[in-house]
Amino acid sequence: MTLDPEHARVALDATGTAEHARQVRKAAVASTVGTTIEWYDYFLYGTAAALVFPQLFFPNASPYVALLSSFATYFVGFLARPVGAAIFGHWGDRIGRKVTLIVTLLLMGISTALIGLLPGQASWGDAAPVLLIVLRILQGIAVGGEWSGSVLLSMEWGDQHRRGLMGSWPQLGVAIGLILSTGLMALFNTVAGKSGFLSWGWRVPFLLSLVLVAVGLYIRLKVLETPMFAKVVAERTVERMPVWLVIRRHPKAIVLSALVRMSEQMPFYIVTAFVLSYLTGPEHGFSRNFVLIGTLVAAGVEFVLVPYFGHLSDSVGRKKIYMAGAAIMGVWGFAYFAMLDSGIGWLVFLALCLGLVPHAIQYGPQASLIAESFPTRLRYGGAGLGYQLASVIAGGPAALVATYLIHQFGTGYAVAVYIAVSAVITLAACAALTDHSRSDITDDAIYATRGR
Repeated sequence: MTLDPEHARVALDATGTAEHARQVRKAAVASTVGTTIEWYDYFLYGTAAALVFPQLFFPNASPYVALLSSFATYFVGFLARPVGAAIFGHWGDRIGRKVTLIVTLLLMGISTALIGLLPGQASWGDAAPVLLIVLRILQGIAVGGEWSGSVLLSMEWGDQHRRGLMGSWPQLGVAIGLILSTGLMALFNTVAGKSGFLSWGWRVPFLLSLVLVAVGLYIRLKVLETPMFAKVVAERTVERMPVWLVIRRHPKAIVLSALVRMSEQMPFYIVTAFVLSYLTGPEHGFSRNFVLIGTLVAAGVEFVLVPYFGHLSDSVGRKKIYMAGAAIMGVWGFAYFAMLDSGIGWLVFLALCLGLVPHAIQYGPQASLIAESFPTRLRYGGAGLGYQLASVIAGGPAALVATYLIHQFGTGYAVAVYIAVSAVITLAACAALTDHSRSDITDDAIYATRGR
């Protein structure tokens, strides 16, 4: 099953016309809205895992064990992300970006809403955390298939001299999703109060996911397939087993794409998930809203910086921008935890607000840096696998490892060392990754220079 060649020609015929310009705008909006919804759902879980799930699903354990258990369910979603990348990467390179992205959006929205309806262990016993894990796995599979499709929808429709900027638009979904999820959690924490938030307040943002999904579906249904993939379909060169083929032909690009994310993804989940429990615990004693609002401001800063650095990478080069961000991240961890552990309220809040700046420097050009490493007919699967494999080694264990390090060493500097090590890995991987910032990434050009 694949996209009908006649429908593919509709997208090709739009190239260079006023309709093409409209489709570029629609693709940018559709990809950004879609990733916003996916990440909104995903980040809701992270916030709840730090603030709610230990008491709701693991009430009989000690606070430390309950938090570890909660973050373990969080980790499960990351383990599922490469599975989602493989499943939807196959279909995204077989039937197209658009249809596949509609499925991932539905899967994420329904899974998130069901988490919002899930009773705690007091009502359903051990079945409650088991179902939580199942739904978290479905979330991971959905977001695993979402990212590369959204990036390609925007990047393959847009001006090929501005791929860094076009690829950064769906990356904004992270900032917007974080703003919406954190803002709504802060709002319902205030409205419901401490006890009300634990019983029902946290559930409302999860249920609102269904409304966002309806909006996202409406927008995505109006976008045509990308011209690059439409050309592959029209020429009848779609691969039968694209994921297997990309693993065979581009293993180096997949591995390097995963390793290059170490200093971007791992610190991100320390800032947006682990720090929520770190600062609201008895050692620091800050209120939930204090930390949530600081995180909200950080997401707003990232919203501005991500497209800026994506745009800058079109003129300066992806690798230069990315490696600068990784180097800054390696040093930033020490300053960040010094500020968090200072006990001075305004300094802690400033750290929260600036926590994602080094991440934004890397995240802006990252989509294009990774996606450009693969040919069109294998790009959905290749980019998705590389991007999502990082979840297993970087983002997934981040909150668990940070919790363990604090418990063992009693200082945030232990986590800062963890961040610094990730930066070294990223710098080495990025140095080995080919920069295609100024290359023609159509399949014809790629095969002409690399061989079929």
